[in-house]
Amino acid sequence: MRVPLSWLGEYVDLAPGTTPEDVHAALVSVGLEEEDIHRFEVSGPIVVGEVLEFVGEEQTNGKTINWCQVRVAPGDELAADGGPAVHGIICGAHNFAVGDKVVVTLPGASLPGPFPIAARKTYGHVSDGMIASARELGLGDEHDGILLLKNLGIDAPVGTDAIALLGLDDSAVEINVTPDRGYAFSIRGVAREYSHATGVPFRDPALALTVVAPVTRFPVTIDDQAPIRDRSGSSVFVTRVVRGVDPTRPTPAWMIARLGLVGVRSISLVVDITNYVMFELGQPLHGYDLDKLTGGIIVRRAVEGEKFTTLDAVTRTLSVEDLLITDESGPIGLAGVMGGASTEINSKTVNVLVEAANFDPVSIARSARRHKLPSEASKRFERGVDPRVAAVAAARVVQLLVDLAGGVADDLGSVYDTTTAPLPIVLPTGFVSGLIGLNYTGDEVRDALMEVGASLHDVGGVLHVTPPTWRPDLTDKWTLAEEVARIVGYDRIPSVLPVAPPGRGLTRTQTLRRTVAQTLAATGHTEVLTYPFVSERANNLFGVPVSPAQTDAGASAADAGAASAAPVLVAQMKVANPLDGEAPFLRTSMLPGLLQIAHRNRSRGLVDLAIYEQGLVFRPEAGVTYGTAVLPAGGARPSAEAEAALIAGIVPQPLLVGVVLVGNDVRHQPGLPAVAAGWQSALAAVQQVALATGVRIEVRQGRHPALHPGRTAELFVTVPAATSAASTVSVGFAGELLPTVADDYDLPAVVAVAEINLGLVFAQADGTRTVTPIRTMPAATQDLSLVVAVAVPAATLLAAVAEGAGDLLENIDLVDDYRGAGVEPGQKSLTFALRFRGEERTLTAAEASAARLAGVAVAAERFGATLRE
Repeated sequence: MRVPLSWLGEYVDLAPGTTPEDVHAALVSVGLEEEDIHRFEVSGPIVVGEVLEFVGEEQTNGKTINWCQVRVAPGDELAADGGPAVHGIICGAHNFAVGDKVVVTLPGASLPGPFPIAARKTYGHVSDGMIASARELGLGDEHDGILLLKNLGIDAPVGTDAIALLGLDDSAVEINVTPDRGYAFSIRGVAREYSHATGVPFRDPALALTVVAPVTRFPVTIDDQAPIRDRSGSSVFVTRVVRGVDPTRPTPAWMIARLGLVGVRSISLVVDITNYVMFELGQPLHGYDLDKLTGGIIVRRAVEGEKFTTLDAVTRTLSVEDLLITDESGPIGLAGVMGGASTEINSKTVNVLVEAANFDPVSIARSARRHKLPSEASKRFERGVDPRVAAVAAARVVQLLVDLAGGVADDLGSVYDTTTAPLPIVLPTGFVSGLIGLNYTGDEVRDALMEVGASLHDVGGVLHVTPPTWRPDLTDKWTLAEEVARIVGYDRIPSVLPVAPPGRGLTRTQTLRRTVAQTLAATGHTEVLTYPFVSERANNLFGVPVSPAQTDAGASAADAGAASAAPVLVAQMKVANPLDGEAPFLRTSMLPGLLQIAHRNRSRGLVDLAIYEQGLVFRPEAGVTYGTAVLPAGGARPSAEAEAALIAGIVPQPLLVGVVLVGNDVRHQPGLPAVAAGWQSALAAVQQVALATGVRIEVRQGRHPALHPGRTAELFVTVPAATSAASTVSVGFAGELLPTVADDYDLPAVVAVAEINLGLVFAQADGTRTVTPIRTMPAATQDLSLVVAVAVPAATLLAAVAEGAGDLLENIDLVDDYRGAGVEPGQKSLTFALRFRGEERTLTAAEASAARLAGVAVAAERFGATLRE
């Protein structure tokens, strides 16, 4: 809502020198959010000038320009720019005559743009200024010719400051109006709030008008057969008639300036008046050409599929929920949204029917959204309009049509009103102080509530508060308490930081989450946040990893590739009212959102990416219905059984971390080639998570419908059991996307990904860390090449060798995987680099060899491994 200061100053006293910043500060103190400041962005000298003479001069391009002599100062006085009283000015417009008074921008002036004015040579003359149009001054869109003051009904002396004359010296503050403060969508409402903030008296414009009831009834019928939520579509409908309006009369300059500052262009005097009163009082209004109406007015719901042409010349198909204003000819207005073309006010309208109504907010909001027709009127109806201001607003329009348009108020009209007074709210003694945490006196509570317009009654020592009709948001004792705190002053409420109880800090899960995030960030990954909404296909593709146990051990690589390309159907949760119709499901994996982020960043030139995100996913169990339990009525605490049912009705939401790497892991540098990200990069990220949590994550060859066969690892952790041997649990996967999947996201063929169920990993984290002391004795290094079946995972073989080698083995790394000449088909040769070290003495070669052979023995026993010669 934009509020011109000159307009605001009509209803409250603004101290001399009050700036828009001062007004913003005052309104912020009572809870209104500041947005912006709007000015006309013009500076002088800009004056009233009189055309003395002009000569048309045809140019070689066929265009005719006028060389004008314009008086800009009376007599022989100097002009406002210090120049002569008569200026020679080039003008391309032709809508003026000798003797017309115009707006002249003299050298040194500046127009919106900014567009500085200076004397310049053009068309063979020195043009000493410019004759301005309405658009050049920022007063409207009219640019067919220059602005003639006679068209605004202005006859000011030559040399008069045109900035003040046209209201261009005004400014407006813009505030954000929240849905519960609809009354602030009017100068009246904002002025009241300014009065609350500063203590200056408020002059209510609604009380300055005399409302005259119509003598002859204009026929109005409310026929609402499909009320929303058992509420009638229209509770108030007031009509008034003004006859003999002069359609040639111009809109006054002050009204054009104010409408321009609030963001509305001037259209015609009658339409401008209805808009002006809407901003003034907050009541949307509509004017009909009375002579185009057929019979009386009927307010009804539309018939499904009914057609209606609105003022913007668009024919719309209506819904049964749309509320219509009709006459005997059919629809003439979409209630609260936009009028119809058939009864539009135009340059021939002389008799006007003024409508001021109150419509159901839900109905108007739905119609405005359904037809994509947001308007200033619908914006106000959606938030609730004071039902008692309709008759006042209609009277104000009649007054302005009489005063400015030369009309005559008719005794024809109607008043339909089914509203009832708001019900009183019981406000217990001491409730406000107890809720806000500040001791308010009884007088402070009463004064604050009366200041916002409430009426108070003391019933047996208990305050009964009846809120004003313009505050539908005041519905209970809690909202009343909020008003007291707001009016008395938020600055009275102390800011006290709660002291954390001693001995408490981050929970175990919070500590682990933070450690994982810090570790990934420290190793070059960037944390991002994604939306939890995805498509069904994305969930099916990434939702359920496929375990190797689900496939035949003897499947060929071609078979594996075919199986990987087929999505797996998973149970999903669909959002009832999705933000995006193409992504209506809750995510079952972190990867779809991360891949979208990668695509967006690459489209902006960021081609080397390593991103991660921790978050919850939604994985309903197949065949289980969720959300059937109902909360007890009245806000009562549920029983233990009801609480258990509520918890059981929540979809399982495990905590996951997802990682996506695209482009290069290491960028090209002098003397160092680029290193592309691949499955190794994904496994490195998995290793960082393992180190951060202190949990050993085992890597095995795996399968996943979205990942490349042969470049997919499944991740496992060991879960100890109390009564039997420990078991392993799958906690995620890592590898490279199938090129076809990467192409779906417009990503390169190689995209490394990893996803880990942190909940399962955290469950195995005991909080301890194994610290390896730095040994000072010399190391003994040896290599070991073992031949095993291709199906034996390298990590499993490495673990067996490490177990057999014992405590002397300090480190073991896989350095080579060979399959070719010299190795039997179905076999592979894995080479490990081993480092042995003693704690207190230097190991002999024999001791190191013995430990190495002990490791070979365990590998041979478990996997039939043999030394490669």
